[in-house]
Amino acid sequence: MKKVISVLVIFVLISCGAKKTTSSTALYEVLTEQSDGGGNIKFFEILTEPNEIKMLENDPLLAAKMKQTDIANSNYVILNMGEKSTGGYSIGIEKVEETDKNIIITVKEKSPAPDAMVTQVITYPYTVVKIHSKKEIIIK
Repeated sequence: MKKVISVLVIFVLISCGAKKTTSSTALYEVLTEQSDGGGNIKFFEILTEPNEIKMLENDPLLAAKMKQTDIANSNYVILNMGEKSTGGYSIGIEKVEETDKNIIITVKEKSPAPDAMVTQVITYPYTVVKIHSKKEIIIK
């Protein structure tokens, strides 16, 4: 009898602790972060217009991650690091802050350590981010 009660108590504790809550309050989503495939120069591009955003659907890495409702409700940001002479570089998001009027994105660039062993190949690191807002975007 003690075994049955202890199993039931454990079951109840596990069930209570395993609450799954889904929240769609995330302000942004990284759709892809690649070490190769970006442009030759460093630039940040903000896509707000539906015709601009639709061009991302041509990329096989992004097509499955995009929905028609996202085009009307989200902005997209392309962070391109430019040409790098070795591997080990990446570009991404450090933080995203929302204010009353805009979204402030802080970009983080990573470089390999001076003594790191890296591949000797030209790379073009880039990242594509979906911002779940149509507010004006400021990139730092």
